Amino acid sequence: MSNAKPDLNARLHDVPHKPGVYVMRDRLKKVIYVGKARDLRKRVGNYFMPSRQMTADRKTRALIDSIWDFEWHVVRSEAEAVLYEGRLIKEFRPKYNVSFRDDKRFLLVRVGLNEPYPRFALTRLKKDDGARYFGPFAHSGALRSTLNAIRKRFGIRSCRPPVPDERDYRHCLDDIIKNCSAPCIGRITQEDYRRRVEEACEFLEGESRQMIDQVEAEMKTAAERLDFEKAAQLRNLLDDLRATTKPMTRYIHKALPGAISPAADLLALKDALQLDRPPAVMECFDISNISATHIVASMVRFRDGMPDRANYRRFRIAGVPGQNDFASMAEVVRRRYSRVLREAFAVAGDDAGFNQESPFEAAKRAAGQSPIAGLPDLIIVDGGKGQLSSACKELQRLGLHEVPIIGLAKEFEEIYRPARPLPMRLPADSGALKLLQRIRDEAHRFANGYHSLLLKRRISESRLDDIPGISETRKKALLAKFGSVERIRRAKPEALAELPGISPRLAGEILAALSG
Repeated sequence: MSNAKPDLNARLHDVPHKPGVYVMRDRLKKVIYVGKARDLRKRVGNYFMPSRQMTADRKTRALIDSIWDFEWHVVRSEAEAVLYEGRLIKEFRPKYNVSFRDDKRFLLVRVGLNEPYPRFALTRLKKDDGARYFGPFAHSGALRSTLNAIRKRFGIRSCRPPVPDERDYRHCLDDIIKNCSAPCIGRITQEDYRRRVEEACEFLEGESRQMIDQVEAEMKTAAERLDFEKAAQLRNLLDDLRATTKPMTRYIHKALPGAISPAADLLALKDALQLDRPPAVMECFDISNISATHIVASMVRFRDGMPDRANYRRFRIAGVPGQNDFASMAEVVRRRYSRVLREAFAVAGDDAGFNQESPFEAAKRAAGQSPIAGLPDLIIVDGGKGQLSSACKELQRLGLHEVPIIGLAKEFEEIYRPARPLPMRLPADSGALKLLQRIRDEAHRFANGYHSLLLKRRISESRLDDIPGISETRKKALLAKFGSVERIRRAKPEALAELPGISPRLAGEILAALSG
């Protein structure tokens, strides 16, 4: 890699005056910032103006100082720029970006064409379920307005039951206010309803302008009647319809690696670790012991390559004196999977022992009945050979040695496997490694967040808490009068005894404890 910094001002002449997304990199070629622009040349050129260093805030100045190179990607509209910017930020998680760094995705529209009476629904995750998906869409407000208009215009149902019946109809007002064609009670045939759904899909794809033309004609008619309020409403609807159905095609100057593809990454991980199947459920453990005051651990779960936050867990290490990562990892693995086994046997019932099932077989059978009691397809521990060995011993004691487990050491991103003397290294651009890094980093974030929470609680505690006879009320009264523990320590016993509930004897005990 060349150490010569490119002439960024010279490169600006190649940047077009078009909407798009720009990517800033540091000297190690790492992505540090992703931004969008209506005019790429003006926006990117802004960073290299001499006056920018004088007027920018500290964060922006630090970003400018770190920029070693940049690239750009031309798109057709601002809406595309928003979508592409969010996609790249989620992929690279640049240090100077704040927005879009979570796992929240843009909205999609799902139409279950395999259902008897399909309906349009919003979702953020595309599944391989035979349904038809549209999007993603950059403007959620415009999309929701468009879907409401589509349902009303084409008579598409909004009720949730897959097959509505008379009982559901009694609680449905859409037919009464003419927002639904009500196929569930025979207003139209199933074939006519499906034809309406197909027409609505064509409009959502941008293949039909009939609805837009109708709304535009209604807007002009309302304006001619001097009904300006109605005309304004139709104008706003028209803008939403156009924003939603505008075609999205990217023109990319230089290709970046693709965005996250959970299914592909899971398949790559299966091949890399030689697993029987892609690990649909993974659990990752991390220990946080910045100080010996509070040693904590986290467990995060990924399902189908995405965070399953409802099943995250955090632990306070109780049985390990001092800082000992190996013993802490053993404790948290033992606690986690002992509970999994208890839940598995509770679901399996008393017959598990008579069937001579192993704990692993019982837990695996229970997983089909209760996902909560199920074991993961892969366990990941943050650390190297020592952490992995400690976790494996606990799984062996619990009879769960058949569960696949690996250790991921951060320094060189080496993968340790049981009974393998040497670690494995995957290519830096491997989807399997990126998936492991995402779940490891999420476990690290979750553990550090818990550790910070406990430290804040500890900081909020006072030395007064350790003095017998000092209730919460008395502590608040002392701090309200004197302002700090140091000022209480320097006060006269008589001054302390003036407060309600504090006797001369207690005042002396407080000063003795604080001076010790």
